[in-house]
Amino acid sequence: MAHDHMPAGRMHPSEAASITKRTVLLSVATASVLICLKIWAWLASGSVSILASLADSGLDLAASLMTLGAVVYAAEPPDAEHRYGHGKAEGFAALLQAGLVGASSALIAREAIDRFLDPRPMENGVIPITVMLVSILLTLALLYFQTRALNKTGSVATAGDRAHYMADVGANIAVIVGVAGASFLKIPLIDPLVGLGVALWLAFGALDVARDAVDQLMDKELSDEARERIKFLAETGNYELSVHGLRTRAAGPIIHIQFHLDLPETISLAEAHDIMVDCEKRILSEFPGADILIHPDPKGSEPHGTDFFKKIVGHHSD
Repeated sequence: MAHDHMPAGRMHPSEAASITKRTVLLSVATASVLICLKIWAWLASGSVSILASLADSGLDLAASLMTLGAVVYAAEPPDAEHRYGHGKAEGFAALLQAGLVGASSALIAREAIDRFLDPRPMENGVIPITVMLVSILLTLALLYFQTRALNKTGSVATAGDRAHYMADVGANIAVIVGVAGASFLKIPLIDPLVGLGVALWLAFGALDVARDAVDQLMDKELSDEARERIKFLAETGNYELSVHGLRTRAAGPIIHIQFHLDLPETISLAEAHDIMVDCEKRILSEFPGADILIHPDPKGSEPHGTDFFKKIVGHHSD
């Protein structure tokens, strides 16, 4: 999934975690209010569409709570047992979220099919429609704050949460259509059909969240744009520098960058060290959440390293 926001690592991890934590707490509060409203609406109407939306809000709350724990843990500094930090905790939490959403979508689909085979008239459609309108307004307000946080931090956790709530807006509109059709137009089959549509929407959302989580856990490279910027910053200096073997990966609020830097073969070890420190500072000026490892190579030196990593298949060969 492509997200138009600041790439991971362009804010200090502690600052990014603080902003993300406040945003997730707002998600928890919003989901809690929506659950209470939808329970009332479901008890008043018996709508399977409302039940589907209620289940979705319940999953939103569970996912937000897991995300909160993951964000706090992911921002913890490296320790003796986790030298690369704890950033992948966000990826594991996202996988758990995807599993919950997938299971819920299956249960909702089953309920919708049962109601489709045994349609029932719906009474009192005003309450559920009013509740869903309030849900849309609250969700739009939450999306506004999530978008602001995402633009500042580039957090994968916030991006996943935001994508889910964006889908909720469309699902809530669909629920209003289903309830209105069953209650006012007296077409009871509309309600289970909409419930089934919401279940499918949740299933696709679960696949999307799982794909993003797996990308991070499998150390997928950063975007081409971010890689090109890192390469540009590394090669900008007083000497004619050249980067090869660039590897990047994201882990929550932290990104890991490593590459080989070709240096003039006539300079001293101390000069090479100073050049690499300056190179690291340039990258950190735009990617303060980066862990950087630079290997110096004399220009024209013999290639080295394990054959397994020497030839990268694809367009990230550098």
